[in-house]
Amino acid sequence: MSSRSESTSRISAYRIAGIVILLVAALVALTLALLVGGGAKPPLLQDPGPFVLWGTPIAKLVMNMSGAVMLGSLVLALFGLRAGDRSFDAALNIASVGAAVFTISAGVAGFLAFMAAFNPKLSIEREFGTQLGRFLLELPLGQSWLITTLFGAIITVLAFAWRSWTPTLITALLAAASFLPLATQGHAGDLAGHNMAVNSILLHTIGAAVWLGGLLLLILLRGRADVDTARLVGRYSSLAIAAFAVVAVSGVTRSIVAVGDWNALWTTPYGWIVLAKVALLGGMGLLGAWYRARLIPKLAGARAAGWFWLLVLCEVALMGLASGAAAALARTPPPTGETAAFLQTPAQILTGATLPPELTLERWFTAWDIDVLWLIAAGLGLFFYLAGVWRLHRRGDRWPIHRTVFWVLGALLLVWVTGGPINAYQEYLFSIHMMGHMMLSMAIPLLLVSGAPITLALRAIHKRDDGTRGGREWIMWAVHSPFARVVTHPFVAAAIFILSLWAFYFTDLVRWSMFEHLGHEWMVIHFLISGYLFVMSLIGADPVPYRLPYPGRLITLIAVMAMHAFFGIAIMMQEGLMVADWFGAMGRDWGVDPLQDQYVGGGIAWSIGEIPTLILAITVAIQWSRSDTKLQRRADRHADRTGDAELEEYNAKLAALAERDQRREEREGR
Repeated sequence: MSSRSESTSRISAYRIAGIVILLVAALVALTLALLVGGGAKPPLLQDPGPFVLWGTPIAKLVMNMSGAVMLGSLVLALFGLRAGDRSFDAALNIASVGAAVFTISAGVAGFLAFMAAFNPKLSIEREFGTQLGRFLLELPLGQSWLITTLFGAIITVLAFAWRSWTPTLITALLAAASFLPLATQGHAGDLAGHNMAVNSILLHTIGAAVWLGGLLLLILLRGRADVDTARLVGRYSSLAIAAFAVVAVSGVTRSIVAVGDWNALWTTPYGWIVLAKVALLGGMGLLGAWYRARLIPKLAGARAAGWFWLLVLCEVALMGLASGAAAALARTPPPTGETAAFLQTPAQILTGATLPPELTLERWFTAWDIDVLWLIAAGLGLFFYLAGVWRLHRRGDRWPIHRTVFWVLGALLLVWVTGGPINAYQEYLFSIHMMGHMMLSMAIPLLLVSGAPITLALRAIHKRDDGTRGGREWIMWAVHSPFARVVTHPFVAAAIFILSLWAFYFTDLVRWSMFEHLGHEWMVIHFLISGYLFVMSLIGADPVPYRLPYPGRLITLIAVMAMHAFFGIAIMMQEGLMVADWFGAMGRDWGVDPLQDQYVGGGIAWSIGEIPTLILAITVAIQWSRSDTKLQRRADRHADRTGDAELEEYNAKLAALAERDQRREEREGR
């Protein structure tokens, strides 16, 4: 029977079965993985007891699942449902419930983490409360749990109170941000590859949350009169494919960091759990491909209901097993272990990694320090761009080849800057840090803007006609939003571009970007976006509310070039070392001294950093010339079409005026 003719009792039974299967599978996998990996084994010192040892991973498991319900429901509602419909409101109610459970479980997990770390005697005395308060307010571990709990409480209220498009989008962004403190927990913050581990855990958690949470929302909305199941499953499938890619890539990189040696993957309990997760991920991928290729086209048929529930419940079971294994991994010591503090070098203390060898010509081609966040971002950008070009080609439309080349080069350059020798040495050499900054804010945006991705997306993505918002509708909303009108204004974009440069290096922001992983990622995002906005306001082909005339663009660019040159000179004139407790305390025994390296960095900003600006100026001049040529050609074509009628009319008017003046003079002469 079709989805609309399914009985209410049968649908309710399937929903309950799905939730039960998910929880049972997760608890079974968690128990087995903890026993195999030793995650619940009592420590030799300060044993907190079995309640804490087993309660902590269970609370973390509940938190992960409820967080998936919270984020996945919000994302699928924004992408697959229509604001104002009862199904949209139901999705937000489900997200609010998930956030409430997320809040409670995060609070419990944080409390159990406190008990495991300090093993205090549980009491209602003031000393116990004081110790717990210091843990939550002063120690980084406790602060992370407190922030996570507060995030959950805020999202609970917002998901219940806000029911329109933009507020729901803000709530979804907050829900995604709530996973950031969790990424620094467990072993991610202690491994040698700290940055890769943190980014991998963050992306892995968000991708899995969108995947699992969206699937649970499908189950809970199945059978509603205002839900087109076939259409909603198709849209969820698109999200699930992207989530699968993110989960797979981030999971591989996380495993590389944690396992260290391929032999450990086969010979250690941690490696066995990782292999089990890989097998489960492969099974879920095959199921997803099956129902995308076979089930979705048949959902409107009479026999679709049985297949729908069979495949969905199978996928729920696999996701439950994977969730349990993931929660156990967070409690299982990785094979790489940790380096004792008294054995660490200054570079290891500051960066979490050993000091690399001297930067030679060979290292410019062989050194890599992959940032999985930007690897995935660039990979998805390449995939969706080329898919858009292919879609235009299939329907007979043309897309300029040079724009595709520019976009591909920009994405590859982004991967190289964020994962190649620049990223490998930017923490140790100020000059390399400055070179990476110039690439992010000037060279990469110049290539990406030239690819005109917004124009391609608006032409390639199908327009929806049911009141929901897909990729095209969200892009149109972003382009025409009041915020976009402000930040894309040429003067505002130029001010953000140049003032943020000075503010970053002459305030503690540069220190924050060095000492904190979040600060480093913020730096990359900020300078990439600020450079993109500035370049787009000058030469972009994508639509913006306002652009200056070409003379104004050149004047703005010249002013920015001057301020940029002054910035480089200001760096070169510094007598003291910037972030001396970082660059001066690294223990580097090769290359020039830190102060001389800082002077070189200022020279890079002053000289090499101006090369993309010069290219911008040349591009603006060429566009100006072509614009004048186009105007002249347009005028010539108009004259050809009208047979110079305007010119002849103008000449006739002049002749009439001359004849009138002549008659007046003759009358006056008489």
